[in-house]
Amino acid sequence: MSPRMPALYIGHGAPPLLDDPVWSGQLASLASNLPVPSAILIVSAHWESAPVSLSANQAPLVYDFGGFAPKYYRMTYETPDSSALARRVAAMMPSDEPVHQHRSRGLDHGAWVPLTIMYPDADIPVLQMSLPTHDPVKLLALGERLKPLRDEGVLIIGSGFLTHGLPFLTDWSIDAAVPGWSHDFDAWAAEAMARGDVDALAAYASKAPGMAYAHPTVEHYTPLFVTLGAATTPDEPGAQVIDGFWLGLSKRSLQVA
Repeated sequence: MSPRMPALYIGHGAPPLLDDPVWSGQLASLASNLPVPSAILIVSAHWESAPVSLSANQAPLVYDFGGFAPKYYRMTYETPDSSALARRVAAMMPSDEPVHQHRSRGLDHGAWVPLTIMYPDADIPVLQMSLPTHDPVKLLALGERLKPLRDEGVLIIGSGFLTHGLPFLTDWSIDAAVPGWSHDFDAWAAEAMARGDVDALAAYASKAPGMAYAHPTVEHYTPLFVTLGAATTPDEPGAQVIDGFWLGLSKRSLQVA
């Protein structure tokens, strides 16, 4: 019988994360301290699509980025057949919320970049699910539907970036000074996570300091609610397993039981 898996919200970074020994080491350490998953279900900020859509089995990677070194466009991450998990996930959705099985879409960089570090042998089936809404209530409900997968050994991951104000960055070095808006949003979120305050986290639009700069669009924040919905007790504080900044953006990550 597979061990019960936690659920994660992680920052995924851009492809150069693969060459950053600090953050790569943190992600690798995180994975090494988890039970080995039977499969991985990941929701990435880079696939916004309704209704809920599922990636194609063993399709080529999506290189959904520009301006990076050619080597990143040649990378592969060939994982085992995930069709059984796709059928299981589709069966968990309500009859009035159909699931679209995509015929050709592979994993985007919000999925394959961190997973290349966490599970470099690519020997675990991976299924990507689209982010169908940004409504925290609906995403919490989606995560709750998926929760039984954890008892089947499936690792559920929401993949985003706790701050993602790319238009407002002026220094693109990995160890750039942290902008005030990134620091303030990160501190607010860290405190809310430490309290298990799901209501505050869901009210980010009105409560979070620096919101307009930290998330000019919210797709890198809202995967958090899929993770919280999949928690055994969403308002029980999880473990903040990675913190710090990269390009001045918060890479804070959460593990929930």
